[in-house]
Amino acid sequence: MSQAKYKTDEKVSDEMIEDITRIELGQASVSSDGKGLQDKAAEGRLRRKMDRHIMPIIFVLYLFCFIDRTNIGNARLVGLEKDLGMTGYDYNLSLTVFYITYIIVEVPSNLVSKWMGPGRWLPICCMSFGLISLCTAFVQNFTGLCVARAFLGLAEGGVLPGFAHYLSRWYRKDELVFRLAGYILAAPLAGCTGGLLASGILKIPSIGSVDSWRMIFLIEGLLTIVISFACAFLMPDTPDKARFLNAEEKALAEARLKREMTVAIDIVEKTHKTTVRQGIFNINTWLIAFSFLWVNLTIQGLSVFLPTIITSLYPNESVVTRQLRTVPPYVAGAAVSLMGPYLSWKTGKRAVIMLCTIPLSIIGYTIFLATDNPNAGYGACFLALSGCFAFGPYHSAWTSINAAPDAARAASIAVVVSVGNIGGILATWSYLPTDRPRYMIGNGLNLGGTSLIFILTLITWWYQAWENKQRDLGRRDHRLEGKAPAEIALLGHRHPQWRYSH
Repeated sequence: MSQAKYKTDEKVSDEMIEDITRIELGQASVSSDGKGLQDKAAEGRLRRKMDRHIMPIIFVLYLFCFIDRTNIGNARLVGLEKDLGMTGYDYNLSLTVFYITYIIVEVPSNLVSKWMGPGRWLPICCMSFGLISLCTAFVQNFTGLCVARAFLGLAEGGVLPGFAHYLSRWYRKDELVFRLAGYILAAPLAGCTGGLLASGILKIPSIGSVDSWRMIFLIEGLLTIVISFACAFLMPDTPDKARFLNAEEKALAEARLKREMTVAIDIVEKTHKTTVRQGIFNINTWLIAFSFLWVNLTIQGLSVFLPTIITSLYPNESVVTRQLRTVPPYVAGAAVSLMGPYLSWKTGKRAVIMLCTIPLSIIGYTIFLATDNPNAGYGACFLALSGCFAFGPYHSAWTSINAAPDAARAASIAVVVSVGNIGGILATWSYLPTDRPRYMIGNGLNLGGTSLIFILTLITWWYQAWENKQRDLGRRDHRLEGKAPAEIALLGHRHPQWRYSH
């Protein structure tokens, strides 16, 4: 990045230009005159400012996204199936329809987000799924519920990959996993909030013909619409468009991201078919995607079936008590899903922390299979959720920091989340009514899935280390032969100087 670029803005001081240049050259931590400490302090102030303005918006939006997705589990406890004449596997079918449309829309949605700008596109998606959740309050039969769930999948499909791509425009590699955890933390907290909200909403008198489970969809959908509309005015696409940053902070935000790039000219380049393809057809992307499939089997299964599992463990308790019992396991999952990514941020390590976390879920599902004691089963819920919920941010961050340029990153994240949500489809059939009360099939499937996550994480770690070694030995240098500077700038993660981060 040239010094002349910053001279065009009179508000940027000469001292700041020197600081930014050192950051770009990787000298911020080695200066002998004390400037390095100043640079790190400036970055710290910038990071905290972005955290204050960006993270609360992302967190709240994803919280209500997950509430609107999983509130069907709470509605099931208070008569959804009976009122809509659902029998047998109808509930599972209604869940499956959601994930089919959810998967289809993820890659196109991320490309639209890049074209339109995530600051506009993502709030539109959030308002849409809030509206559809509200409309679900008025469905009259099983067919109507399936149609509503299909449209909900279309609206929500682009949200998770969209937010991951959005944050990669603001934060450096080692900072990203903790920020992703900060909003994906909303998933377990949505379980807590959803259970508490459902318990409170059920005490509200009916509104016309809307009562019981219909009130859950109506009120939660309305809340989502209002919050999404407000957030639409608060989300800048990139740091250079942020009103809460001054000229020096915008320059620093761009400089620190460019420092991590190999040869890219711009933080956000124009979309090219070549860069989209290299994001999709990438070994690293697909290894993480297949691992994320099994992560979603566990996360989505527990998200929609935890109230059902709690009911099978404590069939004689009241509906409200069972709703409240879903809260503590989610709190435990939220704590671990924040602690692990925090350690990842501070140590710069991902794979080793992932390998230390997933055994919690493996132990949890082993307990489910080994005993029919309800208290032991309830304890297993804590372990299963604690081990799996942190893997959402791990996989999103691991994908984002190992794909470049921006279009390749957007495509790569979308592929990982799309393939991952095939696990969501499997999850809808993992806990079948014929398998109650111990759900041996579902728990056995999840035990196998969590074991595969462990194995695939090891393989991905090995592949990244091996590929870095090949580049150290010069075995990828041929990719530069015969290419113009503009073509080299688009190589991104395929550039010989790029190194995978694990």
